[in-house]
Amino acid sequence: MRRLIAFIIVLAVAVEAPFAFATDSKGAAYCGGTITTFNGAKDLVEGTLDTTNERALIFSATDKAFRGKTFSIPYDRVIDLEYGQKTGRRIGTAVATTVLFGPIGLVSLLSKKRKHFLTVGFKDDAGKDQVAVIEMGKDIVRVTLPIVETRSGKKVEYQDEEARNSAK
Repeated sequence: MRRLIAFIIVLAVAVEAPFAFATDSKGAAYCGGTITTFNGAKDLVEGTLDTTNERALIFSATDKAFRGKTFSIPYDRVIDLEYGQKTGRRIGTAVATTVLFGPIGLVSLLSKKRKHFLTVGFKDDAGKDQVAVIEMGKDIVRVTLPIVETRSGKKVEYQDEEARNSAK
C-alpha cells in the first residue's frame, strides 16, 4: 500500500512539475513567435527579460540548448502590446494531497496557477512585421508592463478585465 501511495505522489508531482515550474517568479520564457534565434525549440526557452536598456527590450536565454543567445525588440519599432493570462487548476497537487489526506485534499482544487503572457508586435530591421510571445514570472509583471508601455509609447491591450486587474 505504501508503494502505491508513493507511486501516485511521484506520478502527480512528475506530471505537474514541468508545467508548474516552466518559468520562475522572476524569470521569463520565449513561448513562440517569429524570432529566428530560437528556431528548432520544441519547448519554452527559459531566460531573463532585461528592461534596463532604454532603447530595447532584451531577452537572454538561460536554457541549456540556447544559453547565451539573445534577441532584442527596439522600443521605437513596437507596433502593439498585449497582456493576458492563462489560468489552470493544480490537478497534480490535488491528486497527491487527496492520496495523503483523503477527501480533504480535494480542497487544493480550489487553488489556481496563472501564467502571464506579453505579446509584442514589432517591425524588424527589414520593416517586416514580427511577433514574440513571452511568458513572464508573476513577480516581474507589474514592473515590466509599465516600463515597456512607457518606453514604446504604446498602450498595453489587456485580453480581459482579470488580466487588467492582475497587472496593477
